Amino acid sequence: MRILIVESDTTLSKSISETLTQEGYQNDVAENMGDAKYFIEIRNYDLVLLSWPIANENSLDIIPTVKTEAHKTSIIVLSERDDKASEIKALKSGADDYIKKPLDFDILLVRIEAKLRFGVSNIIEIDDLIINPEEEKIIYEGEEIELKGKPFEVLTHLAIHKDQIVSKEQLLDAIWEEPELVTPNVIEVAINQIRQKMDKPLGITTIETVRRRGYRFCFPKKIN
Repeated sequence: MRILIVESDTTLSKSISETLTQEGYQNDVAENMGDAKYFIEIRNYDLVLLSWPIANENSLDIIPTVKTEAHKTSIIVLSERDDKASEIKALKSGADDYIKKPLDFDILLVRIEAKLRFGVSNIIEIDDLIINPEEEKIIYEGEEIELKGKPFEVLTHLAIHKDQIVSKEQLLDAIWEEPELVTPNVIEVAINQIRQKMDKPLGITTIETVRRRGYRFCFPKKIN
């Protein structure tokens, strides 16, 4: 599970990040709305912790973008505003929950777990192909396919962005924790494993290479 923390208070964001890491959640921190929009564009998040407001900006304005681009992503607003009207405004803007500051981290974790547990399923179903990110499982025509690790994550990311061209750099940023420490060749290795372990044995094509631009999920596309 990956969580985006949008919080301008560096001390608080660090505390939240460390707490989530201890609980086994992957997370990124955005200290302003520009960084938040960047992360949301390149990565898939199961949940966003959104501080409101941020540096005099109405951070609620980003909620429609998140829900349009990734409607399965839950959003919890964190705010010092403790009045009823503010809570109603945040929820009407599309937030899934509202937590008042100062934060009780035990309550925060329970609310996060609840949203992730009862949130919309992330399972991808396209014709006879089922990709289950939560269980790292792929099923095609009723048979489970053995594809794990980074190749599975690459396939899942491309499937989520079906029909879009995704560059190597975007894949690195979205999947690898420290993309600057690996070379783009790891993407080629992952794509090759998908084709060798899945496409070739099944006689299908799930990913096509778009020269000089990146890759695109193209299933269903039968090999003649």
